[in-house]
Amino acid sequence: MKTYFRILQYVKPYWRHLALSIVFTVFYAGLNGLSIYLTIPLLDTLFQESSRKEVVQQPTSIDKTSFLPQWVIKAKNDITKKFNEIVMSGTKEDALLNISFLVLIAFIFKNISGYLQAYFLSYVEQGTIKDIRNSAYKHLHKLPMSYFKHEKVGNLISRITNDVNVVQSSISAAFLNMIREPLTIIVFLGIAFSISWKLTLLALGVLPFSMLIIAWIGLKLRKQSGIIQAKMADITTILQEVISGVKIVKAFGMEKYENKKFTKETNNFFKLMLRIVRVRNASSPITEILSTTVGVVIIYFGGLLVLQAQTLSASEFMGFLFAIFQLMPPIKELSSVNNRIQESSAAGDRIFEILDTPPIITDAADAVEKDSFNESLTFDNVSFNYEDSNESVLKNVNFKIKKGEILALVGPSGGGKSTLVDLIPRFYDPVQGSILLDDIDIKKIKIKSLRSMMGIVTQETFLFNETVKNNIAYGLSGCPMDKIEEAAKMANAHDFILELANGYDTVIGERGVMLSGGQRQRLSIARALLKDPAIMIFDEATSSLDNESESLVQEAIDRLMYNRTTIVIAHRLSTIRNATRILVLDNGEIIQRGKHSDLIKEEKGLYKKFHEMQFRDTE
Repeated sequence: MKTYFRILQYVKPYWRHLALSIVFTVFYAGLNGLSIYLTIPLLDTLFQESSRKEVVQQPTSIDKTSFLPQWVIKAKNDITKKFNEIVMSGTKEDALLNISFLVLIAFIFKNISGYLQAYFLSYVEQGTIKDIRNSAYKHLHKLPMSYFKHEKVGNLISRITNDVNVVQSSISAAFLNMIREPLTIIVFLGIAFSISWKLTLLALGVLPFSMLIIAWIGLKLRKQSGIIQAKMADITTILQEVISGVKIVKAFGMEKYENKKFTKETNNFFKLMLRIVRVRNASSPITEILSTTVGVVIIYFGGLLVLQAQTLSASEFMGFLFAIFQLMPPIKELSSVNNRIQESSAAGDRIFEILDTPPIITDAADAVEKDSFNESLTFDNVSFNYEDSNESVLKNVNFKIKKGEILALVGPSGGGKSTLVDLIPRFYDPVQGSILLDDIDIKKIKIKSLRSMMGIVTQETFLFNETVKNNIAYGLSGCPMDKIEEAAKMANAHDFILELANGYDTVIGERGVMLSGGQRQRLSIARALLKDPAIMIFDEATSSLDNESESLVQEAIDRLMYNRTTIVIAHRLSTIRNATRILVLDNGEIIQRGKHSDLIKEEKGLYKKFHEMQFRDTE
């Protein structure tokens, strides 16, 4: 229940709407009971041959309410007397009209109360789910890059969508079923006790058996629900991967294989759902069978009281039966509450796994704002390894880049180049050593402030399913159109943008699917240009482009690098000939450093080897 109570903490902001829902729930339960209780005088009016006044004045010989406290007996008699004086006076036709009118009023106000109660509870329910979903989404943005290396995208999507939807039903379970149904039960039990406490106690004999069944089913559901949510996450993951990689699937003719894999997962989900449905749905029929069995026994013994002992009038017995059978729906509903709570707790566990993951990369207590880069960026004996590995990705890296310089990083794949540049905006933190910006440890600079000084263009350009204009001005609200166009022109993107269907207002599809690789890259450069960062990082920005696109992109990069501190991860050495300094990394260590003209002279150096390989390929 700990998880469930934690879910309910999100209800607090909506306490006013919850209070109104509870108020109308009380009205609903009371009016529901009144509408049933009015059947007794209605039946008396229709079928009783003797005078109603005689019925009032001649009580039954046995006091059926002797089990109740005396003050309750007196109150009941007073209310009954007053009711008969007002409603049952006059002719039978007058009494029938009065009772019919009361029944109509009771049902009208009962349904109005039910509607308002449902509306206010839905407000609470939807608001709570919105807040849980928003909290999980916002927390994702605080988590380090390492978290996303180990979590499947589909799993995260499933937790924030499917799991949150499962939690939704538990809100109504807590505040609708746990309030309305018990109130309804209390009202009808009160009516039943007021008519015959002996028959009422007989009717309550079903409860212990029902509670045991409900508890057992709830425990089974908690375990099965967790498995169900995990399986749905697997389905979401496959779906996300296949849609994202549909071109590869088609190119390799793997449609049949992917269909088979997806069908296998959905079949497993189908079997699990049937298993959980069998368990979940067992409580309701079992409870109803037990209730009906008790009901039949009550009908028999109550009928004997009417026919033989005359301790109950026929109208009272019918009213008692109405009250008892009105108890069945709320009891059945309550039997499902525990099941829903257990299911939502299992889903809540998966959501809170996200919320309970601590953001490792955070602002230090004494972190400062810094809005300018003035002197240098220094790596001081920096080493790094990922959390799930003891193998060092970077080992004792030392270098310094001054403002305005161009630093190029070269080396084989897996040498640590991308990891090195990821440390600068604090996507990760070094496990040893420090990175200094103007002699200030970047851990002492506020993250938002640090990253605002940096622009990053990667090989895998990510664009949003938005307009060209919004993609270029991403993160800059209210940016003037002339500034956006100026950045596009500098990135060699303006001409092809104008050729699009709606120019700068063209929606480019998910991940910019409507554009070529070179066009996407130029938009990302325009985005970086508009941000006007002090430090620019290029992570193999031209390695996957054709010659024409590379030429246009490289020209845009050259403009972006002008009079700006730049760090370039280079795949093609021709693009870094004019770098201020080149660092050659292998196995996480800097094995060479210098200018192109110096490194090319080192006969046994790795840089010269790379240069010769590329030169030979171009021949």
